[in-house]
Parts: sequence; C-alpha cells; structure tokens
Amino acid sequence: MFSSFLRTASSVDKPAGGARETDKSEQEVGRSRRTTSRWRDPKRYLWVLGLLAPASALLPSQLVMHTGWPIFWWSGLLVFFVLIPAADILAGEDGVNPPDEAGSLQEDRFYRWCTFLFLPVQFSSLLVACWMWAFGDLTVVDKIGYAVTVGLVGGVGINAAHELGHRVESAEQWLAKIALAQSFYGHFFVEHNRGHHVRVATPDDPASARMGEGLWMFMPRSVVGGVRSAWALEVARLRRRGRSPWSVRNHVLNAWSMSVVLFAGLVLVFGVRILPYLLVQAVVGFLLLEAVNYIEHYGLLRARTRRGTYERCAPRHSWNSDRIVTNIFLYHLQRHSDHHANPTRRFQTLRSFDEAPQLPAGYATMVVLAAVPPLWRRYMDPKVVAHYGGDVSLANVHPRRRDAIETRFAPPFGGAVAGPTPLGLDRSA
Repeated sequence: MFSSFLRTASSVDKPAGGARETDKSEQEVGRSRRTTSRWRDPKRYLWVLGLLAPASALLPSQLVMHTGWPIFWWSGLLVFFVLIPAADILAGEDGVNPPDEAGSLQEDRFYRWCTFLFLPVQFSSLLVACWMWAFGDLTVVDKIGYAVTVGLVGGVGINAAHELGHRVESAEQWLAKIALAQSFYGHFFVEHNRGHHVRVATPDDPASARMGEGLWMFMPRSVVGGVRSAWALEVARLRRRGRSPWSVRNHVLNAWSMSVVLFAGLVLVFGVRILPYLLVQAVVGFLLLEAVNYIEHYGLLRARTRRGTYERCAPRHSWNSDRIVTNIFLYHLQRHSDHHANPTRRFQTLRSFDEAPQLPAGYATMVVLAAVPPLWRRYMDPKVVAHYGGDVSLANVHPRRRDAIETRFAPPFGGAVAGPTPLGLDRSA
C-alpha cells in the first residue's frame, strides 16, 4: 500500500537507464518542461521519518523501564537488522523517480533541514547514553549492548555526513565533520570525496570489495587503506599549496581533532568509566559504514580503455536497491549509481536506473547476509558473473581467489561465454 501510494502520487514515469529520446518534437519538449515544473515529491514529508534512526538510541531506557527486559539495551540490532528489513519487504519497491531536470527540488531547503536535524538528535542520543553508562544501573553486558545500539546510530550518522560532505557550502562540510566525530572517522570526509569517487570499482580503491573477498577480510583493508589514502591526499593537496601537512588546514587532522575534543569533553563530564563504551560505539559505527561499502560495489569493475585509463563510472558499477523504507532511512543511499554518476545531486533528486545491477533486498538485509561470507559468496558471486554475461574475467576478483573462481565459473567444455554483456560496456573509448 505504501509503495503503491507513492507510484500513484508521482506523475513522472521512471526513466529506463536515464536515457532520453533525441527526436522529441518541440511540443513534446514543452510538455516535458511543464510536467517538470508541476512535479512534486510524493516522499517529501516522509524524509522526516529518517530522524527515527538517531532517535532509536533514545528508546532502550524507556523499553527496559516499561518491560523490565534488559535485552532492549541491544534494541539497535532489532531496529536496524530485523524491523527495517521486515518493513522493506512489506512496503516493497520505491518506484518513484524525480525528473531529470528538477532544479527547484535540488534547491529546496526543506531537504537540507532533514539532514541538519539529524545531528542534534544523534548527539542527544549520545549524551543520554553517556549518562546511562556513567550513572545508570546497568551491567557490563547491558552497557555493551547500549554501546552497540548507539554505534549503529553513529554509523547511520556517517551516511548523513556523507550527504553533507558532498556539498560545496562550507557550513555543510563542517557539519559533515561534526557528524563524523562520534565515530572518530573524520578522514572519511577526504577519502570518500577525493579517493573513493575517483577510484571506485577498481582494484586501487580500498572501499570497493573484490569478488571472493569476505566481509571480515575486506574491513581491515578498507579501514587501513582509507586512512592511508586520506592522509596521502591531504599531504599532496597542502604541499601543492606550499603548506605543511601538520596544519589546522589539514582536513584529516581538524576532523580527528573534533573527535578528540568530543571524547575528552564527555569523559570530563561523565568520568573515564564511559571511555570503553565510547570506543565500542565508535568501532560499531565505522564498521557499519564499511559493511555498506562492501555491498555497494562488490565484484564490479570499470574496464580499461585503449589509453590505459579506467572508463568513466556508470550506473552498472554500483549495486542498487530501491526498497523504499531503507531509501528513507539512508537518504537514497541505495540509489548509489546516480550518486557516483552525479555526486553533486542532493539525495532527494537521485534516480534509480534500470541498467544498474539490482540487489534482491535492501542494504540492511544484505549487510546481514554479508556477515556470513560463505552464504554471501554463494548467493552473490553468481550474480556478479551474470552481470558480466558469464565472463568472470570482467569482474573485480580477489587476486588470491582468482584461480578458484575462474575454475568455478568456467564455461562448460571450454566453450564461449554465453549470456549478455553488461550494458554500455565499451573498451574503445
């Protein structure tokens, strides 16, 4: 019912692969422009529901108080990995795309406030948690469970920072760093924008998972590689300007400094006893981010052109899912292909493309599957191969697993590879 309402409310058809006809008559063009000017976002006020994600960290104390069940200190796991996936199944696909030209939608400040308001709710939840860790009658297990719940909110907060960090306005960029402070992951502001977006879906990108690489193998590579890349990018930028990397102008250092100030301030107010739980929630937060990184580009590879460079990033280089509930909670992060093709688009204008490879469920569900690598590989590896028309040599394969994977997916009897080639594949550019 939820998704059917949205489809009915929208007056614009979903574009097939973002393609536009070149032979429209002037009358058709005029009608298209009038439709664009009249188009209204049927999800407009649903975006406010995205604030329920950070607010969920305020629930545990109330649930425990009213039920007497300490299991609710772990309620973050229930919300993010049970309730949201179940809601995705019930609500179904989104199916609503804004028109290609939605300038008024892009500039509508209502959507900015949906992300701005995430931060006060996020940090209010953190303050309540610190009070409970310091003064509440919780066991160590309860405190760890609450730290996991708060950390999951911090991980979603990194996604809010991701949206803010892509903006050119300096105020929004500073808000992005503030959102990242809780998870001590401020270098993401640099690495994601200037590293990941340049190297995505290539072996050079630490945040692009390789086929045959399990989640728990990927995470250390992505975490360490992201830190190294962010630092190298900032050092290179500052040296080009004749400045020392040990400067307040270093985006990595000033973002990390925010985390140091935040943690030190909380410890000063609530006592050193909260420090272990602050660290637990920070680790949970950035591991959730890395789990999402893992599923977004698993096994996908940009081809080399004749000039030896990688082809331009296209919709086929990101795994997408258009489940409406997770779309709302993650600010259209699941429309990842359009985000990589058009990084300056604000979340409300992102579109779903037919040519993008589709996941069978929302990101929250797929993170659960990724946590069990044998099940993930059994399910997703054939999908990667199918995306490349049966030719596994076109995929981004883990070097140590290449022989085993090529043997597993070799064409029968040494014959030619069967099946379609990925849309738009062109190595001649």
